[in-house]
Amino acid sequence: MTETAIARFDADAAARGLSVEVVERPAADSLEGAAALLGIDPGDIVKTLVVKRHDGGFLLALVPGGRSIAWKKLRAVVGVNKLSMPDAATALEASGYERGTITPIGATGDLPVYADERVLGRRIALGAGRHGASAFVDGDALVAAYGATVADITDEEPVRA
Repeated sequence: MTETAIARFDADAAARGLSVEVVERPAADSLEGAAALLGIDPGDIVKTLVVKRHDGGFLLALVPGGRSIAWKKLRAVVGVNKLSMPDAATALEASGYERGTITPIGATGDLPVYADERVLGRRIALGAGRHGASAFVDGDALVAAYGATVADITDEEPVRA
């Protein structure tokens, strides 16, 4: 599956003219650890989350590190009154990628992308479709390549003691 995911990732990036730098990295046990390994700010790591719509469809939400989906905000932007996080198997089926590797680049199903406004104007790292790698891309170019809807869709995560 990994070779297929890598090929799908590479082909989609090329087809969209998206310049992506894939960096191999060891596993990290936290957002801060991952940021340190990559030499970037935690907010520059962007999680791609599969979100299930009430009608059974799916979307991808781009969420900067240190932030989480603000469900009320996202529901308002999507124009629905119910959204949820699917289980790992459903997320894999919807996107073609395992949790921890999900990215819009090469995702299956042509899922609509909703990006938090904080991904704009910066170089971000996101899943590369496989474990042990991160994909660096210009946030503005990513949004443009996928016709993403950009809005304030997240809240700051509470600081853990």
